[in-house]
Amino acid sequence: MAAGVVAGCAGRGGAPRPASPAGLAPPVDPAADLAPDLVDLARFDPRFRLDIRYATPANFMGRVLYPLPRAVAQRPVAEAVSRVQTRAEAAGYGLLIFDAYRPWRITRAMWDETPPESREFVANPATGSRHNRGCSIDLSLHRGGVEVEMPSPYDDFTAAAYRSNTAAPPEALAASGMLEEWMVAEGFVPLPNEWWHYDWGEWRRYPIMDVPLEDVTAG
Repeated sequence: MAAGVVAGCAGRGGAPRPASPAGLAPPVDPAADLAPDLVDLARFDPRFRLDIRYATPANFMGRVLYPLPRAVAQRPVAEAVSRVQTRAEAAGYGLLIFDAYRPWRITRAMWDETPPESREFVANPATGSRHNRGCSIDLSLHRGGVEVEMPSPYDDFTAAAYRSNTAAPPEALAASGMLEEWMVAEGFVPLPNEWWHYDWGEWRRYPIMDVPLEDVTAG
């Protein structure tokens, strides 16, 4: 059994989950040489604020995708984000986390239901998402519990979400720039077309996972 993941993918009540249909299984990356070591971010660092949009209908899919508002990530990712939280607090801010580990089946649903012209904003399930590895964080900043203005809303599928966007209000650009500076300093790589998305530098070392969020065991 891989560390941090429930063996057998048993469903609620102990009944085994059916295997993925042929051709619908997540890809296997031979470069992944580390076993998962997932931690629950809310327990790991209670300073984090969570706003898990995919556990509500308030997301680009317009329906609930996660059965519970939970964020989990690989332990080194959680440790690094905790250090970013400390950096943010020193400047009078805190971190607002939208998403972390995402089961591969959700990535597939997003791809299947997104129009081809907008698919640059969703991961191709044929290669998997870094969210599927527990190595990506979607986040923003808050001040006193109130989300700060950023260049676009979260999951905005327009050029306004690009890091190259300079047309946003100066305060929004400054906030996005601060977050990027702190995240990069702790080992994250920013995604060019989504100001909220950051990948852990060693994401390739973790496997693509499809364990449902409610079945993940995390420290």
